[in-house]
Amino acid sequence: MKTILVAIDFSKNADHALEYAFIFSEKLETSVYLIWVDNDISDETVLDTIKGDLRIEKKEYLKKLTQKYKARVSGGKFKVLLRKGKVYQEVTKAARQIEADMIFAGTHGVSGYEQHWIGSNAYRIVTQAPCPVFTIRSGYQFNGSINKILLPLDSSLETKQKLPFVADLALKFNAEVHLLKVYNTPIGVIRKRIDKFGEEAVTCLKNRNVKFVLESIEVQNVAASIIDYSTNNNIDLIAIMTDQGTTTANKFLGPYSQQLINNSKIPVVSVRAKEH
Repeated sequence: MKTILVAIDFSKNADHALEYAFIFSEKLETSVYLIWVDNDISDETVLDTIKGDLRIEKKEYLKKLTQKYKARVSGGKFKVLLRKGKVYQEVTKAARQIEADMIFAGTHGVSGYEQHWIGSNAYRIVTQAPCPVFTIRSGYQFNGSINKILLPLDSSLETKQKLPFVADLALKFNAEVHLLKVYNTPIGVIRKRIDKFGEEAVTCLKNRNVKFVLESIEVQNVAASIIDYSTNNNIDLIAIMTDQGTTTANKFLGPYSQQLINNSKIPVVSVRAKEH
């Protein structure tokens, strides 16, 4: 893990996400890139000098951010990227160009309205990004470290793909991984598959000397139950998969991941599944 990309839109959510990203940057000793996407499609004329002045002010603000944070990057470089176009497209394009290992974006969830663009684009960034995406709400108070990571296990083949990434994070932060088998069906074949994935996950974490606990819950609403578990167990980070599934077995894909991103007060890292 060498490079972090942070989406900036001059909102409190974005500032909060940037501070959160530096927890990871300082622990992992990464380079940090900030990206601002100018998504104003109108042409600048005499009549819209206000928009031109606003762009200038935003660029000045980015200079201040550079002065504030550059000294905190000890393991790499700090750079600001300026792009123009559709936000999610430019963020994901930049992530590929700099070979980002992680993207950080603030989000306001489902409550309230935020005129800045990260909140409305966060889910599109998540679904199209080439690397894991961390989303964090501005109201979440982090303590400067990651102590507990929740890794839910469902019956999809993709569910185990979170393991290597989560294991790496856990080792860097000396964090405890909570493997959570989530059952929401009485079908024995599916339940056995979840059990099998749980056994394989345990073996993986043991082999890598990662601290973990293994638990299981019976649920009706998958996303709500994961959020409840996270709150009750003081989880610092929830790891999920994000690709849209085509079978009923893919319980954390599609709308479930969106529910978690929108409703979780705890930061969520979304890992995109690889093709089998």
